[in-house]
Amino acid sequence: MRKRHLMVAAALSLAATPAWAETIQVTIDKLAFSPASVEAKVGDTIVWVNKDAFAHTATVLGDWDILLPPGKSGRLTLKKAGAVDYFCRFHPNMKGHLTVKP
Repeated sequence: MRKRHLMVAAALSLAATPAWAETIQVTIDKLAFSPASVEAKVGDTIVWVNKDAFAHTATVLGDWDILLPPGKSGRLTLKKAGAVDYFCRFHPNMKGHLTVKP
């Protein structure tokens, strides 16, 4: 009986183990997000690397706003599934798209 309990516990722990999260890099250079469209999963982290000489943001109105100083980076761990368009508050023509799968 004890052996059966151990096997059930092992099976449950394997089933509850989350998939490995990824870190996805988006580069900002010459007033553009690259890649402009990203697919990710809940739990992944997006890192924006600003290679421009001036500040940018990665902003979704009513949700998140990441400040990206010149030569620096910012990150966001994705907590919910869905698709969003984001932009730079300082340069509204800079646009990106993020699709987050469960």
